[in-house]
Amino acid sequence: MVVQDIINHLHDLAPLAYAEDFDNVGLLVGDKNQSITGVLVTLDTLEAVVDEAIEKGCNLIVSFHPIIFKGLKKLTGKSYVERVVIKAIQHKISIFAIHTALDNAFQGVNSIICDQLNLKNKQILMPQKGTIKKLTTYVPKANANDLRQSLFKAGAGNIGNYDNCSFNAEGIGTYKGNKDSNPVKGERGTLQEEEEIQLSLTFQKHLESKVLKTLFEAHPYEEVAFEITTLENTNQHIGMGMIGELDQAQSEQDFLQFVKDKMKASSVRHSRKLNKPVKKVAVLGGSGGFAIGHAKASGADIFITADLKYHDFFSAENDIVVADIGHYESEQFTKKFLVDYLSKKISNFAIILSNTNTNPVKYL
Repeated sequence: MVVQDIINHLHDLAPLAYAEDFDNVGLLVGDKNQSITGVLVTLDTLEAVVDEAIEKGCNLIVSFHPIIFKGLKKLTGKSYVERVVIKAIQHKISIFAIHTALDNAFQGVNSIICDQLNLKNKQILMPQKGTIKKLTTYVPKANANDLRQSLFKAGAGNIGNYDNCSFNAEGIGTYKGNKDSNPVKGERGTLQEEEEIQLSLTFQKHLESKVLKTLFEAHPYEEVAFEITTLENTNQHIGMGMIGELDQAQSEQDFLQFVKDKMKASSVRHSRKLNKPVKKVAVLGGSGGFAIGHAKASGADIFITADLKYHDFFSAENDIVVADIGHYESEQFTKKFLVDYLSKKISNFAIILSNTNTNPVKYL
């Protein structure tokens, strides 16, 4: 097994195409073709984590947060980032980061929080735009079904909770090949009229290369006419944050205490209580102050996130309770989730949960 094999499984869970533009995800250190001796999963890649990987014989670290976020102009060991990279290279340890790709995945960070808080009826809070595309092509009527089925197998034809979706319109296509052409139907130099199907299918944007590869392999024509457009449809399965509901409403005090216990938070900072029952809950792991408006617009009674600034609490405006449980605390269950996921995918290979507590914040 090589590094790329693990990356492929992680990409199935959280395609890197949906990571935020500001982020630095993917293979940050190492060779994708390197054989793996062990995989260590962590929230952050610190020197202590690299030491743990060395001790446990792991030469691949799967990290939630990227150790390299901004560009490195030199590697002299003066910063903790440089020391981690140097040590990883010296010991031939690869580092892969998944970060906001997993934040935006439906079965990702925010789903984990919802499950920890026993929330039901989960929905994306802030759907990511531009993630659904449409392929339109033209194929001889006799070949339309075979091409359609091949594209379905490649992942095209899925939208929301539906699959095998396509639009088919009949018409007459015309073409005339020059002396260098090799037409499948008709002869070069002769105008050919062919009964064709205009075939349109939607697909997730991370599948574009796979869909096009299938199109070119399965289409009978020498020259394939096609177009790809980006749809405005809301993607129900990709985006930041999540909304869920409690089975039974709780008081604000009881729910905040419940959150503190379930998320193992040392403290919970929150805005003024509104003396309203809590039923609908919005969550966003990590720094989520930017999503307060979306949480209010969703009709949530409370918003659970981290890294709120002083003025963020004013933004609640007595419409919602906002609560800060801590950055590490909001994401701490992610690494076990990744271990469980990879262990199911690779049952005959040890995926190790890091013991290193990487939380840089301490409390009195």
